[in-house]
Amino acid sequence: MNNELIPQPNWWKRNWPWVVPVGGCFTILILLAVAIGSLFFGITSIMDDSIPIEYALEKINADPEITKLMGSPIEKNGMIQGEFNLNNDEKSADLKAPITGPKESGTLFIKATAKGDKWTYHEIRVVIQDNNEVDLINDE
Repeated sequence: MNNELIPQPNWWKRNWPWVVPVGGCFTILILLAVAIGSLFFGITSIMDDSIPIEYALEKINADPEITKLMGSPIEKNGMIQGEFNLNNDEKSADLKAPITGPKESGTLFIKATAKGDKWTYHEIRVVIQDNNEVDLINDE
């Protein structure tokens, strides 16, 4: 009878049949999550930094009726929803953004089109939480 110890294979030799497929699946899932996150944050940053949003916020902060109701300064407060289309030299925006001031919060609605760098605004409207609505297009 031989009492020699049999050497145990190392960890990699024992576990490679399940490590390779599981590691590959995790790598694919992580890469997919990074790609989706990058796409999401890229699109939202385009809308967040757009000229229509900045222009509307300037008009809101300059409007005495809205600043009386909401306080000043009024800022974006969350994720912007809607569409922002770029087609050659033509652009269109149909956006809805949550806004907030020191006193109240509300929602900003913007509809605008552009040819080149010249924007035409069809709607800039603020709905404050207690259902006050202010149309800023008629003020121009």
